[in-house]
Amino acid sequence: MCLFTISTTAQQKEDNGKRDSVYIHEIEHDKLPVKVLHAEPLYIDLIRDLGARKGEKEWNIGLGLTDNNTYDEYTALIEYEWAPIDRLGLEIELPFSIYYPTSNDKVAPSSNLNSFKFAGQYSFYVSEKYQTSMAIGYIHELELTEFSKYGKESFLTGNVYNPFFIAARRLGSNFHTLLYTGPAFKHHFADQSINTSWQINSNIHYMMSGTRNFVGVEFNKEFNSGDFDMIVRPQMRVGIADNLIIGIVVGVPISRENERLSSFLRLIYEPKHKT
Repeated sequence: MCLFTISTTAQQKEDNGKRDSVYIHEIEHDKLPVKVLHAEPLYIDLIRDLGARKGEKEWNIGLGLTDNNTYDEYTALIEYEWAPIDRLGLEIELPFSIYYPTSNDKVAPSSNLNSFKFAGQYSFYVSEKYQTSMAIGYIHELELTEFSKYGKESFLTGNVYNPFFIAARRLGSNFHTLLYTGPAFKHHFADQSINTSWQINSNIHYMMSGTRNFVGVEFNKEFNSGDFDMIVRPQMRVGIADNLIIGIVVGVPISRENERLSSFLRLIYEPKHKT
């Protein structure tokens, strides 16, 4: 019986390894140019896959809830990303925030469409040998006024300039690591002031053999005028159809004074593209 169990376990491991190798080969080698399979974080997501191939595209719908001390914040986003040429990803996003006070005597921020968000990302290094990819990118946001001030004040309230750098490496067939970092410069039109913060987001994921399903965690860190905030975001991604994926994220703040627990749901649809 013991020998049978050992034999069965060994066979399962071998089958998983073969299935994973076939899946990785399909993603990385069946098309040109070469592309290394990486797990993409769900909260601070990438503009396109690292090593994007021409014709790839993706729709995202995100819904979130954050519990703050005096109000709840409901967030939503609509996002479209595509690769017009190999290695280059582009993105357009509309992020919304709706606020509700937690009691009658509390004051909440005004709800709004936060910004018009435009982004680009170029993968300048893709190495099969080292299972590593690197990219640079830029996000530009046109910040907008609150819904309650439409027609009363300027529609545009500022700009956000956000260059970033990404480095990702796969460790073996299943473990994935990624670093996403860069400064964000917020230019406020009202007083012409510029606020600078620095984001350092690191991730580790375990991807199930032969699939794109994974479990993992993001560490979202921000430095702002001497203040440090970090939110740990455990997460999982599950394919529910050939081109449809759902991602579930929980946020646990470590050193943020006003924010408590949060949750985020991302629905990802990838239309088939011609090669």
